[in-house]
Amino acid sequence: MELISSPEENLKLDSKLLVGAVIRLMKQDISEKFKQTREVTDEDWEFCEQIDWHPVDELTPKKEHIEELKRALKEIPIGHNASIKFLESLK
Repeated sequence: MELISSPEENLKLDSKLLVGAVIRLMKQDISEKFKQTREVTDEDWEFCEQIDWHPVDELTPKKEHIEELKRALKEIPIGHNASIKFLESLK
């Protein structure tokens, strides 16, 4: 059984793989620059907006922020299950 039946399908697959690789490389580059400078250039910001991503998404949460979130959980009204599940996942 042949998985790719035409040159057009092969080209589409190659294009998808290439786009994915370029996005990963750009995210890695932006993340490294952000870690060093804590800034994002306008050009990088435009890219981040297009893919709905920000380099801070890659940072490990600080322990004090997790503790703040846990304290805030105690103040959240009953019935906010999404918030509770999120905070429990940080344990």
